[in-house]
Amino acid sequence: MIEEQPGHQDRQEVPFWFDPLCPWAWITSRWLLEVQQVRPVRADWRIMSLAYLNLVQREGQGLSDDYRELMTKAWGPVRVCAAAAAHRGRGVLGPLYTAIGTRLHNQRRRDDPTVITEALHEAGLPASLASAATSTEFDQLIKNSHHDAFDQVGLDVGTPVLRISGTTLFGPVITPAPRGEAAGQLWDGLVMIASTDGFFELKRSRDRKPSFE
Repeated sequence: MIEEQPGHQDRQEVPFWFDPLCPWAWITSRWLLEVQQVRPVRADWRIMSLAYLNLVQREGQGLSDDYRELMTKAWGPVRVCAAAAAHRGRGVLGPLYTAIGTRLHNQRRRDDPTVITEALHEAGLPASLASAATSTEFDQLIKNSHHDAFDQVGLDVGTPVLRISGTTLFGPVITPAPRGEAAGQLWDGLVMIASTDGFFELKRSRDRKPSFE
C-alpha cells in the first residue's frame, strides 16, 4: 500500500466511497493514493453497496440474470468491510480494501473463497469477521454510509464516488491509474470542476477494459 509522504501538516480529507467488487473504483482508489504523494490530501475510505444500489434502490430494473447474480454475491465483501469498521473503526477500511482489492482485481481471484480470510489476516483483523458476508447484521451501517454519498450524487451513477470541498462527484473513471505528477494534475482538474457551481457532467463511452498495472 502506498503511504503519503511526510511534511504536510494540513491535508484535505477526501471521502471516497467504494464497493470492493468494482474494478473501476479500485483503479480510482489507487489513483487517489498516488495523489497523496504529490498533493496535500488524504483519502477517507467509506463504503457503498452496488448490491443495495442495483437490487434495492433501482429495484433490479434492467439487470441481466448474470449481473443480478453478481450483485447478490456483491453483498459479501462489503458486509465484511462494514463488520471490520464496526469492530475496529473506519480507519481499518483503507488497509482492508487494499488487501481485498489486490486479491480480487490485481490477482484476479474473484471466485476464490479464501480471499476474504486472507485479507482479514493481512489487515490484522480476526478471521471470524468473514461470517459477516452472509449476515444482515451490519446492513444498516452500509446503508447509512451509502446514503451519505448517493443522497447527494443521485442514483444514475455507480462507484467510485468522492467528495471534494463539499461537492460529491461520481468518478473519475480512469484506466490505468495515473502515477506521480500526472495523478496530481488530474486531481487539480477535479478540484476546479468541484468548485464550479452548476457543473454536472463530463462523459465519453468506455472503449477499453480496466487495467490494474
